[in-house]
Amino acid sequence: MARGPKKHLKRLNAPKKWMLDKLSGKFAPRPSAGPHKLRESMPLVVVLRNKLKYALTYNETKKVTMSRAIKVDGKVRTDMCYPIGFQDVVSIEKTGEFFRMLFDVKGRFLVHRIKKEEGSFKLCNVKSVSTAAKGIPIITTHDGRTIRYPDPLIKVHDTIKYDINSGKILDFIKFEPGNLAYITGGQNCGRTGIITHKEKHPGSFDIVHVKDSVGHSFRYESQQRVPYWKGQTKLDYTA
Repeated sequence: MARGPKKHLKRLNAPKKWMLDKLSGKFAPRPSAGPHKLRESMPLVVVLRNKLKYALTYNETKKVTMSRAIKVDGKVRTDMCYPIGFQDVVSIEKTGEFFRMLFDVKGRFLVHRIKKEEGSFKLCNVKSVSTAAKGIPIITTHDGRTIRYPDPLIKVHDTIKYDINSGKILDFIKFEPGNLAYITGGQNCGRTGIITHKEKHPGSFDIVHVKDSVGHSFRYESQQRVPYWKGQTKLDYTA
């Protein structure tokens, strides 16, 4: 067996949600190790070259990133294969443009253009609540962040509104019926709807029932991370 981490990715094995064509080469850019999993993220080079059309070739994209013109969640990223995942904010200060990574209704990655005010925060799903050294309470979010001294009411599967500049929690939304859910995994990835009720299955995944704006009901496993909005009937990214 080969030793060390894999450094290549065949184009046919790349996630279908990247929407890469088959005939533009044998290989695809492999995301670097980072806050998101390989199949739950998209490398920065694909965002700049294939989605936003700011470069035509691999080398042009490398020159753009090495010029320190691209920021991800408020930090300059020069690694052109840096993984961009759900709710990440890509900002280009020279053009004054801001984009948020989302999913469309078919579960494919969508680079959504947003305003500057919206680019100052992101919604993070809470993956775990624990205690660090010396009894300091911490929470871990879906994008690999560890936040100390959170509100004691924040539990697993809740969603926090995270301020990118200050690194503080602005607000949080409980995982409860009546709130709006955004599905980010599985067969219903990209769909939104109001949570109607939850089924508890000890020893297995809990099942959550959701009804969308058209009236169609569907289910998903609670492990699929889902941000929530308080009592809204339609999706509003400025909430």
